[in-house]
Amino acid sequence: MHRNRVFAASETNFKPGNTAARLFGVIAILAVSFGLAWAAHMYFAVHNAINSAGGNNNSATSAKILARQPISVLVLGVDQGIEGRHEQGNSDTLILATLNPSKNKATMTSIPRDTLVDVKGDPGNKYFMFRVNSAYEVGGSKASMKTVSSLLNVPINYYLEVNMKALKSLVNAVGGVDVNVPFDFSYDWCSFHKGKQHLNGRHAVAYVRMRKEDPRGDYGRQMRQRQVIEAVAHKAMSVNTISNYRKLAEIFNKYVKTNLSFNDMIALALNYRGCMKKMDSGYIQGHDAWINGSSIQVASNEELQKVSNKIRKNLGLDTETLDNEETRQNDLNNERNHLKWDDPNPFTNYQVFDSNSDTPESSDNSSGSQSSQSSSSKSDDWLDIFK
Repeated sequence: MHRNRVFAASETNFKPGNTAARLFGVIAILAVSFGLAWAAHMYFAVHNAINSAGGNNNSATSAKILARQPISVLVLGVDQGIEGRHEQGNSDTLILATLNPSKNKATMTSIPRDTLVDVKGDPGNKYFMFRVNSAYEVGGSKASMKTVSSLLNVPINYYLEVNMKALKSLVNAVGGVDVNVPFDFSYDWCSFHKGKQHLNGRHAVAYVRMRKEDPRGDYGRQMRQRQVIEAVAHKAMSVNTISNYRKLAEIFNKYVKTNLSFNDMIALALNYRGCMKKMDSGYIQGHDAWINGSSIQVASNEELQKVSNKIRKNLGLDTETLDNEETRQNDLNNERNHLKWDDPNPFTNYQVFDSNSDTPESSDNSSGSQSSQSSSSKSDDWLDIFK
């Protein structure tokens, strides 16, 4: 009994309020412990998902992001998994985004999928001077990055390849998005009314897929794509989305491929979120053309230079005069075929000149023209995911 009394606290130590204080202290410690455990669980779950999407386990922060330097990201919307398809497919959505944290400014530039480009990464030169979306079929994200980088003379640091089947799940995971609908229309059993409207995942997919009823055609669709992507980015960077991290991690792991590491993602969310406050959205305006029976969008040198200047400026780079295969083809056509860029009618006299020739005769039977014609039938076989 004496021993028990030695280890028992004296009743005089239990002053009024001490019991309540101890109780609250234990509760606080447990709450903090559970909170830390939950945060750690969340951290590693998202960590694994993002690094799996990148195809490696490298979690180091990139030097550019660590130093808060301007960066560029090519966003590719691919058509795998849509309507039961599992082929490589094309990237029917291409958006080049730049983020400059010192200016708190971002740019988002849509590149029409039918834009005429010198496709890079094609060892057989089969797709010389053809649609930009065919670069993904040739060599995936790497070929797309090289092609767009050469087209606009801008460095591209990262890529974000999103299977368009994920759009519905992504929008639902962030609780839906708000957009300003430009006009009334209905598509895929979904109705849209001019003005601000909240979209769930199913409605978001229909919103970005519709094209034929838009008076601006594919350019109007690109605008709606940028709206939804920008809205998802805003919601994904908000604290309110943390509760849905598990859904986002699962979607990211299943439908997204990127060369951004987990730490890159965290650094972007923490240090680049201010860029979302000032967003400059736009697109490359092309001119309709028929080349060897294929419908193509040809961007003038003036248009390409304007877009290049805007992107380089936000990346903190000096402007440079474009000098690439696309500008060479335009110069040759301006000289030989006297193009009228202000004429709204499609070009019917635009020629693809051989890569090693600047004479009009070689373009008639050049490998470039032949490859464009043969590859057009193959490319057209891929179903348009937004039709």
